[in-house]
Amino acid sequence: MAIFLTKDSKVIVQGMTGSEGMKHTRRMLASGTNIVGGVNPRKAGTTVDVDGTEVPVFGTVKEAIEATGADVSVIFVPPAFTKSAVIEAIDAEIPLAVVITEGVPVHDTANFWAYNNHKGNKTRIIGPNCPGLISPGQSNAGIIPADITKAGRIGLVSKSGTLTYQMMYELSDIGFSSAVGIGGDPVIGTTHIDALQAFQDDPETDLIVMIGEIGGDAEERAAAYIKEHITKPVVGYVAGFTAPEGKTMGHAGAIVSGSSGTAQAKKEALEAAGVKVGKTPSETARLARQLIG
Repeated sequence: MAIFLTKDSKVIVQGMTGSEGMKHTRRMLASGTNIVGGVNPRKAGTTVDVDGTEVPVFGTVKEAIEATGADVSVIFVPPAFTKSAVIEAIDAEIPLAVVITEGVPVHDTANFWAYNNHKGNKTRIIGPNCPGLISPGQSNAGIIPADITKAGRIGLVSKSGTLTYQMMYELSDIGFSSAVGIGGDPVIGTTHIDALQAFQDDPETDLIVMIGEIGGDAEERAAAYIKEHITKPVVGYVAGFTAPEGKTMGHAGAIVSGSSGTAQAKKEALEAAGVKVGKTPSETARLARQLIG
């Protein structure tokens, strides 16, 4: 089992023929992802040789779905065109759209988030500004390195890409059912809470690791949700304990105002919900190791 992405997922890449799209299409294919097509209106009807695999290019997401049965799109397009790419994916009713692009204007994200809501939320959006998600040994949609872990029984949800990779590496001997990088922007499609519930419902996930960071109140809201709805053990880490007060750090979402949004406030909220919280990624991995046995 896994969440959102399985060995049966059929993946298309919007922006596949660009340099980033092609680089990561190559990596996704090498890790066993079933990539069935790319989308580029200017190159529709052509095929691209990706290390010996002929990948067809379609003019629209709708055409790609009709021809291949695709159910996942990974979006590698520049920030200025991301909104229209996501709206195209929503209009085609693709079940999962993974938006890798960094630097998408918050107004654009809010716009396509609201549009998806208006259309009935038929498309799960992950991101933007995220590394994507991986179900090790099954499929990889995004830029997460596939060779740093294996399949196992830990579920990981993280705001930070690099901390996703570190946690996967630190617990690579145990392995992961799925690891989901949700992104750190102020508006994102899939939240900690969405992933927590999906892992709670997945019979092959025994423990959940949740990584947050300073700014906003997403972790506090997740803590309240864990207390009410999550029965599996959860281990947490909040990046930013040493950040100067009032300083914007890293992701656009990491803005601290007053005591809300600080690493300490988030740690206390999570611990009050029964979550064991590490002070460092390595300590967090040790806590997870102890709990999973």
